Amino acid sequence: MVPADIRKPTEQGVIDAAASIAAILPPTPLLPVEIGGIACHLKAESLQPVGAFKIRGGWWRLSNLSDEEKARGVIAVSSGNHAQGVAWAARKLGIAATIVMPRNAPAVKLEATRALGAEIVLYERPGEDRDEVAAKLIEERGGTLVHAFGDPWVIEGQGSAGIEIARQLGRAPSRLVACCGGGGLAAGLALACPESAIHIVEPLGWDMVGQAIARNEIVRVGENPPATICDALQPDATKEINLEVLAGRAEPGITVTDEEVREAQRFAFSKLNLVVEPGGAAALAAALAGKVPLDEDTVILLTGGNTDAERFAKTIAGN
Repeated sequence: MVPADIRKPTEQGVIDAAASIAAILPPTPLLPVEIGGIACHLKAESLQPVGAFKIRGGWWRLSNLSDEEKARGVIAVSSGNHAQGVAWAARKLGIAATIVMPRNAPAVKLEATRALGAEIVLYERPGEDRDEVAAKLIEERGGTLVHAFGDPWVIEGQGSAGIEIARQLGRAPSRLVACCGGGGLAAGLALACPESAIHIVEPLGWDMVGQAIARNEIVRVGENPPATICDALQPDATKEINLEVLAGRAEPGITVTDEEVREAQRFAFSKLNLVVEPGGAAALAAALAGKVPLDEDTVILLTGGNTDAERFAKTIAGN
């Protein structure tokens, strides 16, 4: 479990993060939608300035650095959305940012991160351990690690979406259905909305968080995991800090196939005129496939919209 001397994310931290984020960003829309004849809601985090909810955790983490830490800069690891969230916050706060990103990350995410002024250090996925690459950089350069999901401030920042949802809905949601990579968003939502059921959705073969919750221990992805179009949802394991929040709190994990994800992308585009990347559509995919219960107080999160234009066009065309 998480050592006692390590800071843990709290509900009050999520509330504070929500206030900080509300001061700089407008709320993303909470959109009514009908799925299988049931009215529910979609939270369009794909419409954030960086195209993903990750801006929340990036802002809250970097705004809590000391002046000395800000001067040393930050280092993050990401396939693209956390990279942009950290880079956006770093530029706004005048902090140097270095992002460790996979060489095979979508070009649109690499280009957007560079455009925000961050330095990118590439690694091979699969083949290299991104955390080891980041640790080596910190040893060589110094700086503060901003982990994509295993950081208490990042978890609190992501949870601000739950505070925002409850305000927009006018009550606590009955359940929150969230795309899940390492569990930062899910843990933040669990803290933000203690009365709400939390349903995590992961790509088939990459359900490391769901398995960890079921076993109450960290589970790592096996050798030669299946390919997935959800590039944003491929951490090889969750962290103890996330599992401690989610154990006994989140519902059993749900997995979705690539074709279910593509169908969700098509649904969001045709019904709501939204561009949603594969990883950002996973929760909606589970809802459309009947894998989660729905009611009028259910909120499904569309977590990102950063997708390659050509690939997205093929998906929408049904190819």
